[in-house]
Amino acid sequence: MLTRRTFLKYTGATTLTLFATTAAGQRIAVASIPGGSLDPASVEKFASPLLIPPAMPRAGTIPWRGARSVDYYEIAMRQFEQQALPPPLPPTTVWGYGPAGSGTALHHAPSLTIEATAGVPVRVRWINDLVDADGRALPHLLPVDPTLHWANPQRLPDRHGHRSTDQKPDFTGRVFVPSDQYHDPTTQYTTYQGPVPIVTHLHGADGVGQESDGYTEAWYLPAATDLDPDLATGGRWYAYLAGLVHQRFGVAPEPGTQTSQYPNDNRPSTLWFHDHALGMTRLNVYAGPAGFFLLRDGSGGDGPIRDARTGGRGTLPGPAPRRTDPPQGRPYYEIPIAIQDRSFNSDGSLFYPDSRTFFDGVTGPWLPESDLSPVWNPEFFGNTLIVNGRVWPHLAVEQRRYRFRVLNGCQSRVLLLDFGSIPDVDVWQIGNEGGLLPEAVHVTGDLSDRVLLGPAERADLVVDFTDVPPGAWVLHNVGPDEPFGGGEFEPADPQTTGQVLQFRVGRARTPDRSTPPQHLVLPEIPALPAEERVRRVALIEAMSMAAEEAPARALLGVVVGDPARPAGGKVFVKEWHDEVTEDPDRGATELWEIYNTTGDAHPIHVHEVAFEVVSRQPILLGEPGEDHGGAEEHELEHIGTVTIPPDSSPRGPEPGEAGRKDTVIAYPEEVTRIRMQFDTAGRYVWHCHILEHEDHEMMRPIQVGQPDPDQPS
Repeated sequence: MLTRRTFLKYTGATTLTLFATTAAGQRIAVASIPGGSLDPASVEKFASPLLIPPAMPRAGTIPWRGARSVDYYEIAMRQFEQQALPPPLPPTTVWGYGPAGSGTALHHAPSLTIEATAGVPVRVRWINDLVDADGRALPHLLPVDPTLHWANPQRLPDRHGHRSTDQKPDFTGRVFVPSDQYHDPTTQYTTYQGPVPIVTHLHGADGVGQESDGYTEAWYLPAATDLDPDLATGGRWYAYLAGLVHQRFGVAPEPGTQTSQYPNDNRPSTLWFHDHALGMTRLNVYAGPAGFFLLRDGSGGDGPIRDARTGGRGTLPGPAPRRTDPPQGRPYYEIPIAIQDRSFNSDGSLFYPDSRTFFDGVTGPWLPESDLSPVWNPEFFGNTLIVNGRVWPHLAVEQRRYRFRVLNGCQSRVLLLDFGSIPDVDVWQIGNEGGLLPEAVHVTGDLSDRVLLGPAERADLVVDFTDVPPGAWVLHNVGPDEPFGGGEFEPADPQTTGQVLQFRVGRARTPDRSTPPQHLVLPEIPALPAEERVRRVALIEAMSMAAEEAPARALLGVVVGDPARPAGGKVFVKEWHDEVTEDPDRGATELWEIYNTTGDAHPIHVHEVAFEVVSRQPILLGEPGEDHGGAEEHELEHIGTVTIPPDSSPRGPEPGEAGRKDTVIAYPEEVTRIRMQFDTAGRYVWHCHILEHEDHEMMRPIQVGQPDPDQPS
């Protein structure tokens, strides 16, 4: 359960108030995990084999700048049925990525894996193919809340009467009703029922151009046969960024598509791709579309790895699936593992809340009569765990070493993977999002057999089953079924979300020639340059003025002044539509101090860069109203102060956070410091990767270098 703590809650009156949450507090209740009409306890566990995603087939190669070539893919997002639940339970309608050829035989959620080589660009033509057999646009599988700052293809006007995409519509004079009760547009509004906006982001891509990053306002609709001519077919930034693609790569824009080219300048690492449409990411990703993007060096490995015993080349467990594999596959000892949480209805359909009431029992009133959105839920915790698209699967393994590239693909859930119930297993972490660590971390010996992963974080693990007795053994999750705060908590339900995957251990069939992880000498990682600037930002929770203890939004902001000084730093809220405040120069190295004024931990992701985790340190939270000087232009938004206690000391990164990362957990009542270098000019974003937070204001733009005069204002 959550430990007692105080934290700031931003109210609609632009004030910060100190609250306490105890073990018996309300916030535990709001994070309970009811779900759809399918009882998770009734689902047979470990009945289905784990699907190991094959490699995504290429569409071809394209000459690029002389002798170099580009690996080219055409990938469509489509709707199809997938056997996520074990038979005889019914299949589930999902969305997923797959090759753009006819049919959905190679579509899956999560998708086939893109295998890429460092330094060899990959170009993808992403296609929004969410249409039926006759080419008519499909509606969303899940309820779309139109009151957020979202894609808004209907261009519903804002409170100033301005009609545009990518804004928060105004519903003054109307009341929200469920879609089956909607009949009068002059007095009512309901969930959006139109064609689905999408845009794909390659999470962790370092140095990617702005035209290829999947900017959240560069979404696009399918090229359907029945589009209403009054609908916008693309977001505010779509035409501008598509024009840059044409200019830089010679690819003309086509309706219903997005072309991205990834330079693959990263170190060899585990990346993944998913949707990033404004105000809809939580829904689009929950419907299924995601996939691994594995970047290797020119030899198909991870760089110069040595064996300390001999000084010769070290070897990691393998192989992984390759494009050249036979249709029936082969034994794989490197396996990507995507863990997600979902809830289901008894007919097999995905369950996702269609009312805010599901979260905390609040029954309205809704916007515009209050500050509460009628459908959006502040967090969501599914009551089953799915691994590579199947609920509670099993994996047959041999008594040898395996490499597991593990992704936390959950909406809001922090995972604490526990290998402790597997007798004599030996687990090492050799990498994270940014590639291999400087040295392997002994999870079994130093971390009690546990690996902590916030949403979007990855862990590259070597799991040694050599001494594990033959039999069936379960990987557990002992993270909470509620928002994670970093302190004490009740672990997940041991009968449902506390179980992840069953390993069925058998005798080794072939010799294991991989290097024991304790003898691996991993590649050195050059340090980033010293920072030229310290930038201070804030994480903020906005509480409703209409309902007690009801979160209304999650936000970002800036801190003005030095929290290390006695006066502290002032906290100011910034919303998505506000002027850009994170504006590093191109090539600049910055130290960001992320001040978490909320009661929960937040996984913070910064696009375009791989950063170093520097330190964390406790902070004190103060109420507003004191005159600390400076930042008068922000005074109307001043909501509180943060101060670093003079007797506190920073602590360094956790063992698995060494090297480079793209997502970091920012704990409550702490400042988290990260260092990064911005080498690529353009418009990007940073945000919380709790998807429900990201979709309702916990995302802000980054402008690297001077803006282009032709870009959207």
